[in-house]
Amino acid sequence: MLAGYTLRQQIGEGGTATVYRAEHPTHGSVAVKVLREKLRTDRTAIARFLREATYGTRVQHPCVVRTIEIGEAPSGLHFLAIEWATGDLLERYARRHAPLPPEDVATIVSQIADAVQAAHSAGIIHRDLKPDNVMYDPESRQAKLLDFGIAADSDMTSEERLTRAGFFVGTLMYVAPEALSGALVTPAADQYSLATIAYYLLTGCFPYLGKNQREIFTQLLSQPPIPLNAARRELKFPKAVEDVVMRGLSREPAKRFPDVVSFATALREAIAAPPHEDEKPKGGLLGRMRSILGRE
Repeated sequence: MLAGYTLRQQIGEGGTATVYRAEHPTHGSVAVKVLREKLRTDRTAIARFLREATYGTRVQHPCVVRTIEIGEAPSGLHFLAIEWATGDLLERYARRHAPLPPEDVATIVSQIADAVQAAHSAGIIHRDLKPDNVMYDPESRQAKLLDFGIAADSDMTSEERLTRAGFFVGTLMYVAPEALSGALVTPAADQYSLATIAYYLLTGCFPYLGKNQREIFTQLLSQPPIPLNAARRELKFPKAVEDVVMRGLSREPAKRFPDVVSFATALREAIAAPPHEDEKPKGGLLGRMRSILGRE
């Protein structure tokens, strides 16, 4: 028991907190995130934990898990209770099923974009968008943003949000190049991460394929991403779809879409659009077979 919550099952653990599935007499099934015992007296860790919790209360949206309670147990442990989202982590789902159907990708990306835009409207930059921070229920096709653990206020001073070159926050495969170079991270960095998610869901691959973390880091700073249609030989996307994804992955933030919703809308429209004449399989059945096999 913890402050009225019955902890049923540990479902995750990180460096600062452990997550449990729990039951509450009023709230029903919830997820409870508990600051680790060894950090109970660590003021910095407590401040970061409470900051994440506060960000969750500021972003109210159907595609963001709802924050139910922020509290401190009599034992002194800080905890955060949030809505229990059905489904699985998008990362696990994508690992099993990617490449996903483009129409499903458009739906998932649109929902994540709406959630992130709600954060941006509340003055919050997420800074760690990745499939591991999204719950996805394939039955309802519902995606929900989970975690604001390293988010930042967009009204922080430039000095507060700048990172030194070689030091960054986020996950390397999804982080925007400007976050690695020490430039000011803006909401455009979240768009880059969302475009990487779209690329991954569409192809099952990443736009950079270094052999190790150091090589990927160097590529992010110095090379353009692999074009969407070069990710996998057997996959071919309409040029309009590739153009949208690659614009979202622009190395220069100013060349990306005005905001995450604009990116998601353009992607959805490009996926829904009928193919141009020169992109249709030619030559009857034989031509279609050649197109499918990537030999046309």
